[in-house]
Amino acid sequence: MKHMRNISGTLGIFVLAGSLLIGCSPSASQATSSASSEASQKSQTRPYTDYLGHAGNIPVSPARIIYSGETFGDMLALGVKPIGGFGYSNQIFEDQLHDVENVGFPINLEKVLELQPDLIINANTEEKEYEQLAKIAPTVIFDTFAPLEERMTQLGDILGKPEAARKWLADYKRKSEEMWKKLKESGTMKEGETASVFTYYPGDRLFVMARTGLSQVLYDTNGFKPTAPIQEILHAQKGFELISVERLPEIAGDRIFILNTPSEEAEKSTQNLLKSRIWKDVPAVKNGSVYFIDIEKSSSDATTREWLLQKIPEILAKQ
Repeated sequence: MKHMRNISGTLGIFVLAGSLLIGCSPSASQATSSASSEASQKSQTRPYTDYLGHAGNIPVSPARIIYSGETFGDMLALGVKPIGGFGYSNQIFEDQLHDVENVGFPINLEKVLELQPDLIINANTEEKEYEQLAKIAPTVIFDTFAPLEERMTQLGDILGKPEAARKWLADYKRKSEEMWKKLKESGTMKEGETASVFTYYPGDRLFVMARTGLSQVLYDTNGFKPTAPIQEILHAQKGFELISVERLPEIAGDRIFILNTPSEEAEKSTQNLLKSRIWKDVPAVKNGSVYFIDIEKSSSDATTREWLLQKIPEILAKQ
């Protein structure tokens, strides 16, 4: 930041010298004033405290942002493309990422340093990593598991785009309400129906999703309800929870969504589950109320959620 201030100061000297040589030309004066105002705005900072209590100064108008978190699409929905992220293959917004550098996961400090960001937004809550990143540029730890409205409002504040965030949220709420209303009016879903989302990770680990991904979309105020065991996980503020296969019947809802992963090992575990007696005896399975979607396309980020408003009716119609 000190280096940036030195650059701004040097530019200011050249601008002043140029204006003296040109004289009192109104157009030159206006151009100089505009350039000075823009440079001043970019160099300005303001206090900000993230949700973990890290206090510091962040740019008023950040221009070179690194966003390391699973809800990268939140940024795109606000019209902001970060210069770096951790690699988002097979996402529905993948075609917008050709010029976004992959900073890795865990985050590669050398790559971050090379990109010279003026702001880093990071989902990782590890204190050591925060301290390392904060030495490179102003860093904000961001809760990507937070509800959509909370996330977008906070991002609008961080990015200096509060009005854009409010507009996006209002538009999304309207579209979401229309979708759920049509599903109920058409009889595709019933009021009060429950839903659950499961996925396997390598190591034969079965997870039920709660505050993250597709669950956030399904558990909309007007959408499906979580089952009692999932509600407990939500109350505990967890994104997901590891469960045993034996617990699946008590956790499963009227509708079951399975997230397909690119891992061959996880896919094998999924196929074994689908052949098991436990699975076949679950009411939702007997009723044919089971749906599959790629995990990369089930994110709770803003851009993917807009896409899911069109996709969910299509998925449910395949029953």
